[in-house]
Order: sequence, then structure tokens, then C-alpha cells
Amino acid sequence: MSDDLFDLTGKVAVITGSTRGIGRGIAEQFARRGASVVISSRKADACDDVRDAIVAAGGRAAAIPCNISDKAQLAALVDGAVAAYGGIDIVVCNAAVNPYFGPLAKIADDQYDKIMNSNVRSNLWLCNMALPHVAARGGGACIIISSIAGLKGSRMLGAYGLSKAADFQLARNLAVEWGEQNIRVNAIAPGVIKTDFAKALYEDPKMEAFVTKQYPIGRLGVVDDVSGIAVMLASRAGEFVSGQGIVVDGGTTIGGFD
Repeated sequence: MSDDLFDLTGKVAVITGSTRGIGRGIAEQFARRGASVVISSRKADACDDVRDAIVAAGGRAAAIPCNISDKAQLAALVDGAVAAYGGIDIVVCNAAVNPYFGPLAKIADDQYDKIMNSNVRSNLWLCNMALPHVAARGGGACIIISSIAGLKGSRMLGAYGLSKAADFQLARNLAVEWGEQNIRVNAIAPGVIKTDFAKALYEDPKMEAFVTKQYPIGRLGVVDDVSGIAVMLASRAGEFVSGQGIVVDGGTTIGGFD
């Protein structure tokens, strides 16, 4: 075994929503550390592009398109990962949606259902399908990408925050249920990370300056701020961490305006 606590050589990781942003960053960092990664999102061409880039950089990757709201496609993702690499060691539930921005009093039923089904139920589906394979390999790690929106009230992101708060509890429950199988389950709660998902908060210089004032560390996050924590949780470095929600937010949840 390598002496490197962060080595992932020989591990197989399935990562949803991994063609851009945080998901892609996690896939790339895992591959650099020796993992075989399964790239997945709704668009096949985007999956192929990321796979090809990782392979060109010397990594191992497979592309399996999947819409997380479709249970049959999630099953095909898990089956495809096992067929490609013989098993699964790491599951990263990263894909999420937010089709509504506004107060809970005005959210439509279909918008609420889409948020909760995609951000919570799909994660449960994937874990129920994939974690038995992780257990069969002797254990491993599951990481659910939550958000600091699940820790704070919001006038405009209430439904999204509700789903992300549920993801914290999902991680805790799964950590209890799968712990005896040597599976660690944790959530990561990013603050504002400079990805397409949050670009409305930093594309405009005035908005970025306003938001950045709420971050004691003096800047917004970048993808590697999150992917580094994911590497830790997936590797031997995180072997005694389970059922936790790790906040990666530059301190904004503990400090704000002067």
C-alpha cells in the first residue's frame, strides 16, 4: 500500500454531474491520484469530452451518460461502472438542480418536486444501487455534495436549501446504515464556488464585491477548494470520518458583515 494518505490507485469512482464545475474537478483530481473515474451527466458528448481529456492526461476514465431523475438510467450507470471496472469503491452524488429562485410561498408544485426528487431522492436511489457494490469490495466512501444553503435560511433559495439540508441527514442516515460494511458517508457543503452554477453571483463585479464581503477569507471559492476535500474523504486520509457535513465556505457561515 502506498504511504500517501491521499492515494486512490486501484479505486473506482462514480461521479454524477461530472462534466463541469465541482463534479468535473473531483473527477480530475481523483484520476490524478490513480482512480478510475466514471464520468456522467445528461449529455453524452460532454461526458465523452471529459473522459477524453482525462485519458489524454494519463488517467483512466469511462463515460456513461445518465439523467439522475430516471431510475433506470441510474441503474444503467451503476451496471456500466461495474462492467467497465469490475466494481465500485467511491460514489459521489454531485448532480443537482435549482429550477426556482424565489420565496417558498410562490413555488409551484412541479418545481418543488423537481428540486426534491433530483437533489434528494436521486441520491438515495444511486446510493441504494451502488453501495452494495462498494460493500462487496470491502468498503469505501460515499460523498454527497450539499450546500451551505442547507444551513441557513433564505428568502430566495428556500426550496434548494431544504433539499440540501435533507442531504445532510441522508449522509448521516446512510453512514449509520452502511458503517458496518466499512462504508463512510459524508456531505460537503460548499459556499459560493466560481462555477457556471453560481455565475450570477460573480459575473458582475459589483455583485462579486458584495458577496465577497460576506467571506472572512476575502475571496470566493474555486473548484479545487472542494475537490481537495473530496480527495481527503475518499482516501485513507478520511478513513475515520463518517456521517459529517464538512463546510467549505471561506468562513461565511461563521462571519458576515462588519
